[in-house]
Amino acid sequence: MPTGHATGGTGPARSRERFLQGEPVESGVRTSILSSWQRSRSLGLSPDQADLPFRDDFDRDARIVRAAVPVLDRLQARFAGSKMNISIADASGTVLLRRFGEASLARSLPAFQRVPGFVFAERVAGTNGIGLALAERQLIRVHGAEHFAERSQRSACRALPVRDPLSGRIEGVLCFGYPSSTEDPTLAITIRKAAQAIERRLLGQSSARERALLRAYLDTGAAASAGLHHTIGVDELALELHPRDRAVLTEKAAELISRGQRAAAVVSLFDGRRVTLVSRPMRSGSGVEGVAIEAVLPGPAPREPLAVPTQVDVPPGFSGHLAVVTAVRPPRLVPATAAPGRLPVATLSRHLPDTTYGPFGTVGRGGVADDHPDAPPRTRGLVMVGEPRVGTYALAARRRLELLSEASARIGTTLDVRRTAQELAETAVPRLADFVTIDLPEAVLRGEESADPRTDLHRTVVHGIRDDLPFSPVGKQVDFGPTTPQIRCLTSGQAVLEPDLKAAAGWLAQDPEHTERLLTQVHSLIAVPLVARGVILGIASFYRAQDPAPFGDDDRSLGLELASRAALSIDNARRYTRERTMVLTLQRSLLPHDLPDQDAVEIAHRYLPAESDVGGDWYDVIPLSGTRIGLFVGDVVGHGMLSAATMGQLRTAARSFAELDFPPDEVLTHLDNLVGRLDREEPAAGAGVIGATCLYAIYDPTSQQCTMARAGHPPPALVRPDGTVSFPDLPAGPPLGLGGLPFEAAEIHLPEGSRLLLYTDGLIEDRHRDVDVVLEQLRGALAHPEHTPEQTCQTVLETVAPAHPCDDIALLVARTHALDPHRIAAWDLPADPARVSEVRAAALRQLADWGLDEAAFAAELMLSELVTNAIRHGAGPIRVRLLHGRTLICEVSDASNTAPHLRRAASTDEGGRGLFLVAQLAQSWGTRYLPEGKVIWAECGLDGA
Repeated sequence: MPTGHATGGTGPARSRERFLQGEPVESGVRTSILSSWQRSRSLGLSPDQADLPFRDDFDRDARIVRAAVPVLDRLQARFAGSKMNISIADASGTVLLRRFGEASLARSLPAFQRVPGFVFAERVAGTNGIGLALAERQLIRVHGAEHFAERSQRSACRALPVRDPLSGRIEGVLCFGYPSSTEDPTLAITIRKAAQAIERRLLGQSSARERALLRAYLDTGAAASAGLHHTIGVDELALELHPRDRAVLTEKAAELISRGQRAAAVVSLFDGRRVTLVSRPMRSGSGVEGVAIEAVLPGPAPREPLAVPTQVDVPPGFSGHLAVVTAVRPPRLVPATAAPGRLPVATLSRHLPDTTYGPFGTVGRGGVADDHPDAPPRTRGLVMVGEPRVGTYALAARRRLELLSEASARIGTTLDVRRTAQELAETAVPRLADFVTIDLPEAVLRGEESADPRTDLHRTVVHGIRDDLPFSPVGKQVDFGPTTPQIRCLTSGQAVLEPDLKAAAGWLAQDPEHTERLLTQVHSLIAVPLVARGVILGIASFYRAQDPAPFGDDDRSLGLELASRAALSIDNARRYTRERTMVLTLQRSLLPHDLPDQDAVEIAHRYLPAESDVGGDWYDVIPLSGTRIGLFVGDVVGHGMLSAATMGQLRTAARSFAELDFPPDEVLTHLDNLVGRLDREEPAAGAGVIGATCLYAIYDPTSQQCTMARAGHPPPALVRPDGTVSFPDLPAGPPLGLGGLPFEAAEIHLPEGSRLLLYTDGLIEDRHRDVDVVLEQLRGALAHPEHTPEQTCQTVLETVAPAHPCDDIALLVARTHALDPHRIAAWDLPADPARVSEVRAAALRQLADWGLDEAAFAAELMLSELVTNAIRHGAGPIRVRLLHGRTLICEVSDASNTAPHLRRAASTDEGGRGLFLVAQLAQSWGTRYLPEGKVIWAECGLDGA
């Protein structure tokens, strides 16, 4: 990454140069840095400004200073000999402390980098680590030219806000400064650990009430004899324990404080060991009532003295009034800090032994009491002190915040309405409620807005701690009366609390028999409307069963907050469902609905949209002249409405080009030009370049030859009548839209009964599967010559297609047929008008053999006109062919490329009426060009034959 003055180069240096010159900066710089640059410029700061504001009245004994001094000293020792500059600043950006890894560094640096008192707030210093950390309120890295000011171009830094663990307020910023050439990614871990150590020390600076409780504990005989007076303010709780174990101990200690009574809890650590926590109610001399939590531990190891060496034979206070609680390992982990109103003041042992001492003897790994006389003496260490009432509120508030934080991560992980509603229920159980039901209108499930949600509610989710409660099952329509809490919450738009369901008349009157069964299990209800962006989406009902305490106002507020967050996610999913339904409807409307009747191939097809979004996959079957059939499959790049609309344009154009009887490679060339023109004429802002892949095959049942060409599309699969599966090696060709590159066609012989499988890349390409493995699976699925095309489609989708496709899949299976040679008649003749009568006579005899005497007159006239035109205006040799299929087809080919034109002859013209007569007698007619020459054909219906 370039450093120094921003006078050239690439990356941030070049981006900063362009920014300072007023040019737009689109890439090459991080969003947070660019935002800081813009703020700095709006403040009128100059990058050439060399001086910074200096304060000599800053508080040199601030809380953050007292907490940070030992941590910065340890960091200085760690970075000894390096060019590391370590500083701590207050919440206004004023540097309060500095430490250096190399002593000489302090003499070589400019004053603003070595003397405390300089202000690095963004409003005065521009983009820098301390200022940006305060602005962004998170870990920040600023490197070289990312600094706004010229003075810092050769430096790099990492900065992290330091917060008060009780209030959450930012107390200051810890910053590491170093030369940009010594960037080390592990500094992010180091600075986080250092900031956490400072925050733990801030936690030790307790309030006056907490100090009073601590003094009351220290004044007890056991504490005084233990020498705990000398352990006030020791650093973090059980530093050497695993963070999960510290979280478990802190959580259980907080719970014991909130109970406000004597109790003991055996806490299981994650490695199988156990610690006994004992709560001791107490009262300070000033009247503050609180609880002290002690950890009962085994005696110290010979070389590992306890931080708090209090030795007792029997923990005091264990009497008949002591409640013993066996603690289970909490399912959630919380930060290893005390909640408001709780003060940790002592450390546990460095290494917990294999056995710990409970209130009734030695407690080993298995928790079995052991009163062995040789057991080492027990010790007791203070964990934290606090007030029960404050602790209870703080514990509940913390758990609510944890639940809301968890809800932000768990709710809305998908864009599925039902799954999002299920995530709301799973988040609320059992942390808020024991059972949750969610009712949504059928219209919302379809992605629409409900005209009257009160009469269109369907049970969408039933979730709880058990499955045996008699709630209405999922899928059933639920009708709530006007006095029920559910309808009242929809009417008012607010959560409705029913603390005692036995007294909830409106709820009881809804369905007496049903509610009577529920009352044996649940006793309290909160009904919350699901409303987002002014749209009523449904109702969430929270029920409490196990907890004897009814729901309260705090629970109602929490339920409303959960529902509000979930409603936004449900509405997003609903909108996505609506958009996806619209795109899918458009996509399906643009695909062929009914395949044409023809005898060349037997067709089966499938279209499977992606789970997340709809793309532009398509297929088509096009009857061509001479009983031939055209098979298309294609894939437009991207997803959504644009891709579907582009697909419709391509399919229409492809059909038009195919019906002009162009060979496959020419059809792809025309499509390539079309895609390039669409990309130029309809840039679709923000949608990117339009592109597509395509494969086009023409099968001729008279010769059993198939001509194919592809444009960046996967090759087809060919199953021969004996079951042999192959993937023809066709020239790949570039994707449509690149322009300027040719396409090549290949011709393959397909024996009658062969199956040709055309597909899009969604069938075989998946980021969780190897393409070669999928192709082998496809080979195995196709190796069944007895399968019909329909069976083949079904087998391929069941065995090869991904279970959760991330891209559309279009599938087309064609089993070939051959036109009976007895239904083909052909004659070669020179360009001699005298031979016309011979051809007419031979054709009439052939029609008689086929039993088509009623079509003979029209066929004779058309054939006579076509042969005559070929002799007069074309070039020999001339070939005549009759094809007897669903219709009678007359073909005349010659070596000339002169195109015939239909025109209306004037009354004085002696000629020019031949093609007009052909057009009147035939169902359709046209011209097909060959590599050398052309074919003029006319098709005659056989309905009357």
